[in-house]
Amino acid sequence: MKASARQETEGVPNSPAARGQAVEAFRTAQRRVLSRYEITAASRFIDVPAIGGSAHVLVAGDGPPLVMVIGGTIPAAFWAPLMAQLRGYTLYAMDLPGFGLTDAVTYRTATMRSTVVSFLSQVLDGIGIGRCRFVTHSQGSLWTAWLSLDQPERVVAQVQAGCIAHVLGTRAPLPMRAMSLPSAGRLMLKLQPPSVRQAERVFGMVHEDVSGISEMRDVLLACERLPAYGDSMLSLMNAVMRRGSARPEIALTGDQLRRVGHPVQMIWGDRDPFGSLRVARSAAAILPDAELHVVPGGHAPWLNRPEQVGALARRFLALHPSRR
Repeated sequence: MKASARQETEGVPNSPAARGQAVEAFRTAQRRVLSRYEITAASRFIDVPAIGGSAHVLVAGDGPPLVMVIGGTIPAAFWAPLMAQLRGYTLYAMDLPGFGLTDAVTYRTATMRSTVVSFLSQVLDGIGIGRCRFVTHSQGSLWTAWLSLDQPERVVAQVQAGCIAHVLGTRAPLPMRAMSLPSAGRLMLKLQPPSVRQAERVFGMVHEDVSGISEMRDVLLACERLPAYGDSMLSLMNAVMRRGSARPEIALTGDQLRRVGHPVQMIWGDRDPFGSLRVARSAAAILPDAELHVVPGGHAPWLNRPEQVGALARRFLALHPSRR
C-alpha cells in the first residue's frame, strides 16, 4: 500500500520492481484500449541502430501495409479507434522513441531530422517495407514529411490527421511551450505528476473530450508513468522549441511543403488548438497535391469521429495504392 501511494504521489516508478510494474501496467492499459475497439494486435520489436535500441510496433489486420505514425508524447495505441475503421490493411502503428514501449533517445535539435529519418527508415526496413502509404498525426506528420523530403521513394501517400507539428509558424498550446524551458518543464512535471486529473487536463488542452472513453485516458496515464517518459518529453520539447516557438531547424516551412512529392490528405479538427483553419487552408494550397477536410474535433479528431475520419482515409488510400 505504501509503495502504491508513493507511486501515485510522485507519478513515476523509482525502483527496478516499480519500473517493471509500470511497464506491465502500460501493457494492460494498451490491451484494454485495443480490446474496446476489437483490435487484435501483436507487439513487434525492431532493432533500430538510429536510437541504439528497439522500436515497438503494433501489428494488426491483413492486407497491404499501412504505416501509422502517432504524434509526440502519446502511445501508438491512441490510433485504436481509427484502426478499427481501416480493415483490409496490415496496420503497423509505432511508438515514437521514449514513449510507449520504444526505447528512449536523447532528442537534440542539430541531429533531430537525421535521427528521425533514420528511425523511420530503419523501422520500415525491419518490417520489410520499401515504400508504402502512411497515416500520421502531429509530430508524426512532420517526421513523415521529413522522410518524404529526404527519401521520397519511400512515401506513396499520406493521411495527416490533425495539425502538422510546427507548420507555417504554428505554436503549441501554452503548457507545452512552457515544457520547452528546461527549468520550467522540470518544475511542471514535479508539480503535476501523472494522475487521472492531470491526464484529463491533457485531453482538455488538445480540445478532445474522452469522458466516455476511459480506456484512452488510462493508456495515456500508464504511458506517462513509464520510466523514460518524463525525460523524453522534456528532451523532445526542448529540441523542437525555443522560448515557445518552433526552432528554425525544426519548423516546416512553405518552401518545404512545396517540395513534398506525394499526395496528402489533411483531416483537420475545427477546434485544433495547434493550428487554425487559416493555417490548414494555407498548407493545403501550398502542397502540390493535397486535399483538405475539416471535421468536428480538436487535435486528434478520430477519437470521437472515427467513422467519419476512417471513411475519408479509406477513400483517399484507395485512390493511391502502393506499387511495387
